[in-house]
Amino acid sequence: MDSARFQALNVGYLERVETALRTLTPAATTRPARLHEAMRYSLEAGGKRLRPVICLAAAAAFKSNTSAEPAAVALECIHTYSLIHDDLPCMDNSDLRRGRPSCHKAFDEATALLAGDALLPLAFQVLTQGYATQPALATSLIDELAHAAGSTLLVGGQTEDMGGLTADRHPDRLEFILLGKTAAMLSASFSMGAMVGGASKADIAAFRQAGQAAGIAFQLVDDLLDLSADAATLGKPVGADAQNQKFTYTSLHGVPATKARIQTLTTEALAHLAGTSGEVDFLTTLVLQMADRSK
Repeated sequence: MDSARFQALNVGYLERVETALRTLTPAATTRPARLHEAMRYSLEAGGKRLRPVICLAAAAAFKSNTSAEPAAVALECIHTYSLIHDDLPCMDNSDLRRGRPSCHKAFDEATALLAGDALLPLAFQVLTQGYATQPALATSLIDELAHAAGSTLLVGGQTEDMGGLTADRHPDRLEFILLGKTAAMLSASFSMGAMVGGASKADIAAFRQAGQAAGIAFQLVDDLLDLSADAATLGKPVGADAQNQKFTYTSLHGVPATKARIQTLTTEALAHLAGTSGEVDFLTTLVLQMADRSK
């Protein structure tokens, strides 16, 4: 897909995401106001909106007649809650997120904790309300998101990641972290969009696998950027992995091997997408751009 066409589609998806986030989540004035202000502060901090954009594009790949906005918002609610909690002093202790003070710095630790707590169930409420007339679809989406965000993937990956470099440095542990902490939610973004699009089970599975490969590659690029980028570019502190003694692919295998794996995973993701019946030009270009961020 040429750059102009990609940019036009991406802007359209981003506008839809921002509108949906404003309309499908509580206003900042909702009581208790401080809690909802904190929720909106983090939701509206911007960022790439990668997960909801993927969801919308995946649904469009199958010419969906069903709105993908509730699924996209649910994904962003889970992602944002995980970032709020990830930044807390008891976790990664990060003062900067998406280019501005983290939620616990802008408010306080207790409010940030509760804002994350509130965003978690909100994601599933958005799904049940958004797909109330399609109970089978709602059930599938809830199951997919709950699994991705649960104790064996997102939360499990974060748990293992908290062990740092002083813990077990076995490659299997690293793969568990990569699969759970980043890849799971990106994989769910592909698969949930395909579900909304009415894709076949085989195509949903292929989208899920594409997201998993692209998601691991995305984290590996982040690991490289943490070594070389600046805080203004990343929107969060750099050098944090080394400071926090994180167990990363680069710390275990080195930079050349990390770059090679990114290329392999990206090729794998593109192959999964190409094998489906969906129109995947936008997603193919997006996956390539995700891998090119470190160049």
